[in-house]
Amino acid sequence: MSDTAFEPLITVGLPIYNGAPYLRSAVLSIVAQTYLNWELLLIDDGSTDSSIDSVSDIRDSRITLLRDGRNKGAAARLNEAVDLARGQFFARMDQDDISYPTRFASQITRFRCDPQLDLLAVRAIKISNTNDFLGFFPSPASHADICSSPWRGFYMPHPTWMGRIQWFRKYRYRIPESYFSDDQELLLRSYRDSHFACLSETLFAYRIHDKIRWRKRFKTRWTVLKLQAASFIGSRQYGFLLRAGVVFLLRLGSDFWMFLTRPFPGISRGQAAPMEKGPAVQQWLKVREVYWPSKV
Repeated sequence: MSDTAFEPLITVGLPIYNGAPYLRSAVLSIVAQTYLNWELLLIDDGSTDSSIDSVSDIRDSRITLLRDGRNKGAAARLNEAVDLARGQFFARMDQDDISYPTRFASQITRFRCDPQLDLLAVRAIKISNTNDFLGFFPSPASHADICSSPWRGFYMPHPTWMGRIQWFRKYRYRIPESYFSDDQELLLRSYRDSHFACLSETLFAYRIHDKIRWRKRFKTRWTVLKLQAASFIGSRQYGFLLRAGVVFLLRLGSDFWMFLTRPFPGISRGQAAPMEKGPAVQQWLKVREVYWPSKV
């Protein structure tokens, strides 16, 4: 249980739904942060697996577990975390990813240097189900670069976010939630009146699951297009709407090509590239060794 007298600077919101395979390492990566003044709200969204059992032995007074046996969805759980937060900053974390030890320290340092900043992401690598390095997410650094092409979406990996709690309480996550697009909906709704940034440091590992769910992929893209259409029509940005439609069609074409050229059954898409010798890969190998020491 958490100490009610403790006043954290950062509140971390981590919704859980059947995350047993990776949840323990995700939670331990928060416990391992070099910045110590945080609280972690683990909010179970009606899991039916052994998720909670996998972290039940982690004893840290900064961690609070909340569960009511219901399945409300990630957006509703994140709003609950925002409402319960005691910190001045709210940080995101997902149940299958890894935060590097200096993530929070680096983000807090940037906020202290930029009082106008509302929301800050970090550069993230992609990892496979077997914890192999797969590449980098796009990571534009400035607000201007992040928001230069809203018809293409916003490249700010959602679980890397840290923002001022007032910003989250002002905009909140939309209910009913957008199908696997809550982050894009929130950014699209807020970017004109906010200040975003992304640290150039690689401080996060984002898991890409090997199996592509094509129906989910299409539905997510369609959801984003509908969100963009509503926003751009409302702001009379019809040129943006046209570009969003073109991007949607191009991405569908890319998905169709991937489907046609997909590997045979038994061959994983999540295999590491053979050229991995750079500093980012070596950094990940060191982090990975902490959580999976038997990995060679």
